[in-house]
Amino acid sequence: MYRFSRRGFLASGATALALTLVPPGRAPAASGNHRLVPGPARVPLLGDSAPATPVWAYGGRVPGPEIRLRQGAPLRIEVENGLGQDTTVHWHGLRLPNAMDGVPYVTQAPIAPGGRFVYEFTPPDAGTFWYHPHVRGSEQQGRGLYGALIVEEATPPKVDRELTWAIDDWRLAEDGTIQESFGNGMDLSHAGRLGNLATLNGRDSGQFSVRAGERLRLRLINTANARIFALRFEGHRPWVIALDGQPVAPHEAAGGRVVLPPAGRADLILDMAGDPGASFAVIDDYNSRASYKFLDLVYQDAPPLRASPLDSPMALPANPLPEPDLANARRHEIVLAGGAMGSLRSAILNGEELGIRELAGLGKVWALNGIAAHRVDMPPLLTFERGRTQVLALRNDTAFPHPMHLHGFSFRVISRNGRPNPRREWLDTVLLERDETAELAFVADNPGDWLFHCHILEHMEAGMNAVFRVT
Repeated sequence: MYRFSRRGFLASGATALALTLVPPGRAPAASGNHRLVPGPARVPLLGDSAPATPVWAYGGRVPGPEIRLRQGAPLRIEVENGLGQDTTVHWHGLRLPNAMDGVPYVTQAPIAPGGRFVYEFTPPDAGTFWYHPHVRGSEQQGRGLYGALIVEEATPPKVDRELTWAIDDWRLAEDGTIQESFGNGMDLSHAGRLGNLATLNGRDSGQFSVRAGERLRLRLINTANARIFALRFEGHRPWVIALDGQPVAPHEAAGGRVVLPPAGRADLILDMAGDPGASFAVIDDYNSRASYKFLDLVYQDAPPLRASPLDSPMALPANPLPEPDLANARRHEIVLAGGAMGSLRSAILNGEELGIRELAGLGKVWALNGIAAHRVDMPPLLTFERGRTQVLALRNDTAFPHPMHLHGFSFRVISRNGRPNPRREWLDTVLLERDETAELAFVADNPGDWLFHCHILEHMEAGMNAVFRVT
C-alpha cells in the first residue's frame, strides 16, 4: 500500500520523478472558442517508468487544458460528454451569469453521455480560477476531472517565470489504480476522501528545477477532494499577492506556510535566493503529526540570474467588486453541524425530521441550520434582496474543518472568532476549523439560485449544501 510520503512511495516500488516538472502549457491570452471533452484516459501519475493509471480527464490530460484569456474578454467553451454518466462544468470562483454556473438541475440540465453544452460568459475579474464537474463530484473530480482557468490582468507584476501548480491527492490501490471506494461511510462522516499519493500537475512530484536569482509567480490551486495543504517553502519567503483569484495587499505568508483548503487558490511571488546546486524541501505540514515532503526545489548549477532580488512592485490591480455596505446589511446565522463525534441528534431531510441513525443509514450526516440536503435543486435556505449587502455569520459546530464555498460571488471575510479581520480579504471559499466562526460580507447583485456548500466533496454529498436565492 502506498503511504503518503516520498519514502513510502520509493519503498513500495513506485518511482518518484527525478526530472524537472514542466508546468501546464500556456494557451495564448485571447478570447475565442475552446472545447473540453471529459472521458476515460490513462496518465502516468507515478512517473513514466510505472504503469499508467486509468483516470477520467479533459482531453486526455490531468489537469485538463489550461484556459487563458485577458480580463474582460469573452469566452466560449463547448463541452462534449465522453463519460458514461451525466456531467457538467462549474467555473469555480468566477462571477458569471447564473445559467453558466454548471450546477445540474439548478442552473442547467446535466449533460448526458454523448451530449453537448456551450458555456459563454465574459469574466469581469482577473485571477486564478479553475473548472471541475458538479455531478457526482467526489467521483468525477476524484478521478481527475479538473483544470485551470487563468484570467490575466492588464498590468501583471514583473517576474521571470509564471507557473500554475494544480496540487492534488489520489487514493490508489497497490497496483497503482484508483481505489473504488467513493462515497463510503467513513469518508462521508469523517474528513472526506483523503488520498495516499500527492501530485503536482498530475505527476508524483519529486523535484522542481529553479535558477538562483529568478523571481517566480506561482498560481497554486488545491484540486483535492478533501485534503487541506499547508505548504512551507524551506529557505524561502513566499509573498502572497492574491487569494481565490482576488488581489490582496502583498504580505509574507504567516509563519512561512501557505494554507490551501480544497478549492482554495493562492498567487505567490517567490524569489529564488538559494545558491546554485542547492536543494530545499517544500513541506506539507497541515497535519503536524503526518507532515511529508511534497517536493524539492533544486537549483540549477548555473550562475545566478541576478545578484539581488528584483526591486519591482508585487501588488495586483483591484478587481471591480462591489464594496459591501455593512451599515445597511442583512445578517444571517448559519450553523454547520453533524459528522462523526458531532452533536447533531436529528435534522430535516426532504421535509421530514429524522434521527441521526436514520440519517446515517441514508448517507446524510451533515446539516446547515438543521437541514440535511437531499439534493441540490431544493427550496432556498435563504433569499436575498438583489443589490443589498448580506452578512453570513458562520459557526462550525462539528469536529472537522469545512471549506465553505459560495457560487457566483466573492465575499469579504470581515471577522474571525469574534474579532475583526485586519486584511478583510476577498475569498470564495473560507476554511472554518473546528469550533471556529467567521463573518462574510458581499453584495447580492447577481440574480438566480446559487449553491453554498462544503468543498470537502464527500461532506457536500452527505448533506452540507444549500441554495441561496437572489431576487
